[in-house]
Amino acid sequence: MNVKPVLGDWEIPRIQSIQSLEKRNFVELDIPGRVGSLFQDMNTGPTRVAISGSLYGDETRNEFLEELRGKFREGEPVTFVGDIVTATEVQYVIIETLQFEENGLKPDQLDYCIILKESPPPPPPPDPLGALDTGLLDQAGDFLDSVTGALDLIDSLGSVPDVTNPTPPLTSALDGLSSATSGLEESLSPLTDIFGSDD
Repeated sequence: MNVKPVLGDWEIPRIQSIQSLEKRNFVELDIPGRVGSLFQDMNTGPTRVAISGSLYGDETRNEFLEELRGKFREGEPVTFVGDIVTATEVQYVIIETLQFEENGLKPDQLDYCIILKESPPPPPPPDPLGALDTGLLDQAGDFLDSVTGALDLIDSLGSVPDVTNPTPPLTSALDGLSSATSGLEESLSPLTDIFGSDD
């Protein structure tokens, strides 16, 4: 083996043998009155890879079991690299089966067999805005721009006088006019006597 099999980021240790099983699925269609059958090609099934080996010593065995069983419990597709899958499309696999064996005749030896099954790559993470119409987002952005532009226009006008109720300034002006003309009637009384009254 030129390339040691690597499962995810973990190099599988002490491999003795590795096997690959590739299978194409066909549906057999019987034709009445005719010898033989037709076969409908249902494409290839998932590739399986069987890896077996042996470990020696308690410490090495414990580290191996913890690493491998952790990946097995996760059940997530992981990358797989090895010479045996060259020229195939196998990129991700799941750990389908684990088999371990200890023998009293070899008390320090642990024999293992790992069966990997081809899996499609995991889906990309979901986009939280994927279900929204992008046109709505564009419209919301245009509306925000128009509101911001209107606010900037109001700020550029400076202080605008309050014209909601014009009567208070007029009332104070009339009060001033009344006080200024209060003595006018007495000053015009001689002219009234000369010209007489309209009454």
